[in-house]
Amino acid sequence: MKEHVKHAKLTRRNFGQMAPFELAILGTKCSIIKELVKEISHKVNHKFKVAYADASHDKDTLSPLFDEFTFHHSGDLKNHRDYKMNPYTDKSLLATYDLVFINGNHYPGNRQILILDAEKEASVLKRIDQLDNIAFLINLNHRSEIFDCLKEKYPSIEKLKVYSIHDIEHISKHILELIENNTAPLSGLVLAGGKSVRMGKDKGLLDYFGKSQRIYSMEMLEKLNLKSFLSVRKEQKLDQKNVIEDTFIGLGPFGAICSAFQHDPNTAWLVLATDLPYADEKLIRRLIQERDPSKVATALKGKNKKFPEPLITIWEPRAYPIMLQFLAQGISCPRKVLINSDVKLVEVDDDFITNVNTPEEFTAIKKKLGK
Repeated sequence: MKEHVKHAKLTRRNFGQMAPFELAILGTKCSIIKELVKEISHKVNHKFKVAYADASHDKDTLSPLFDEFTFHHSGDLKNHRDYKMNPYTDKSLLATYDLVFINGNHYPGNRQILILDAEKEASVLKRIDQLDNIAFLINLNHRSEIFDCLKEKYPSIEKLKVYSIHDIEHISKHILELIENNTAPLSGLVLAGGKSVRMGKDKGLLDYFGKSQRIYSMEMLEKLNLKSFLSVRKEQKLDQKNVIEDTFIGLGPFGAICSAFQHDPNTAWLVLATDLPYADEKLIRRLIQERDPSKVATALKGKNKKFPEPLITIWEPRAYPIMLQFLAQGISCPRKVLINSDVKLVEVDDDFITNVNTPEEFTAIKKKLGK
């Protein structure tokens, strides 16, 4: 008898306790930890989005009668609201950050930084099982040593890099390397599921370069060492490897991108439509080189165009929950997501992002490419 499956088996995004990438700092006073986070943030927040998760020491704090949001034109938002910690909603709250520092004296994190403070051996012993993935050690002062209990539990701990707490420059550099090493891999997604109503035939099958445009596009992305997939509608039933069928039905390219993220929410997707014949290897290579993983996306924009082109764009994993938020508002336009999100724009000549939608346009472009 076939086992009953109650819920769909979905691939989950890689998270720590609270965020996709987190560093729990523990081993000394909370005030020292917070000051360290502040100093490091000055060094890294120009490049990456940083948050800090801590516990309040105020025993008299009460939940507000109403949730309050105070906006400021500078971008500052102060809010005071009734929020109960939850392993699911916490992850949604912190999903868009490149790095979340956690006060490890209160909450665990999947990666840790241990501060060696001679006065806090008992505190470290209490949390010793949480120290299972230490990135590096920090000496609070010259008298600090690795406790014997740590050596017994983790014999390799003595091989870890040790910094002075005053060496903010090297501590920050090490953390920057950790963030960069956590960058999502990049895959290719060729959009071949459009109905091509204006063209009258499948635009992915049009031949500009001696083969169908969907095959040409797949080969171009794979030549750039991207594992690539063909995005199609279910009814197309293509007998081909590396196909992602739409699971978000009737939403066009927006649904195709969401379907790719549902397939693998831990990769960034370089999306390429088949109706962009001027999008060549040189252009794609430049887009990859210009990629900024700290943004929601890296997109091309024609120099004389008002808006970016969403169908030749690198969408980062953080884009997926944002797209779902737009979808919940009844919006399924990927360009609107780009316009209203923190993205990197790469300006190019308008011709590179020329769309071909009609037989007349195809004939003209084919002739021009032939010359």
